[in-house]
Amino acid sequence: MDVPMYVTTFDNTDSKISLDNIATDAPKDLSREAAEGRLSALGTEMFELQDLLWGARTHAVLIVLQGMDTSGKDGAIKNVAGFLNPRGISVVSFGVPTKEENEHDFLWRIHKHAPRRGEWTLFNRSHYEDVLVVRVENLCPESIWRERFGHIRDFEELLSEHNTIVLKFFLHISKEEQKKRLLEREQDERTAWKLNVGDWQTREKWKDYRDAYEDALRKTATGRAPWHIVPANNKWFRNLAIAEAIVETLRPYKKIWRKKLDDIGVRARGELDSYRQKRND
Repeated sequence: MDVPMYVTTFDNTDSKISLDNIATDAPKDLSREAAEGRLSALGTEMFELQDLLWGARTHAVLIVLQGMDTSGKDGAIKNVAGFLNPRGISVVSFGVPTKEENEHDFLWRIHKHAPRRGEWTLFNRSHYEDVLVVRVENLCPESIWRERFGHIRDFEELLSEHNTIVLKFFLHISKEEQKKRLLEREQDERTAWKLNVGDWQTREKWKDYRDAYEDALRKTATGRAPWHIVPANNKWFRNLAIAEAIVETLRPYKKIWRKKLDDIGVRARGELDSYRQKRND
């Protein structure tokens, strides 16, 4: 089963994007049971890849999660990153900039959270808020936020040149599904703490946010940092699609990481043999 065929990937700024024409539901020929079985297998492989990366320390992994309110960023982190060793991952959520952050360029607070080699970082929202919320809510002039597309491309290119593997996911839900999830929050005491009138106010600007996302996706999609648009109405499929894309992206690096670990092992054995020989002299 080739899950990425159900995920729309953009990797160049010449692509034309219409989110209205991209599916938000899971494919009808895929059952939840089959998807969850596949996810479990991918989780095992993802853990193995993480372990190789941790030891080799030749690359880092940055995962960016964006989407409309209730699209499932937290759920994706819980269900996908849950397969990984906490030792080598960090999750960073970006909210309203602090006073100190506002006194720097918009990427300052982002760059300091970029992952070190050998480690993974997951962004729950990211630098893209500065071309989305800032744009729709008129928080700065258009002349400023439009320039940021180029800065974002350059920033992600810089990370890539220094061996950071950048994976960007837009969790694509329908307006109807968002309404359903907002109402479910009101009915469940366990999620009542998430209630926020601002979510409903933002929902009134659905078209504005959709247009802003289409612009951002198109203008920041590159070969080294493509966008994966994941149908996210079905949470079980969202988790599978993200895991599949991660594993397929990292799988080609396995030989590189394995060779680096083998070289480290040969060197370590040589040092150990030398030590023992000196002890026996």
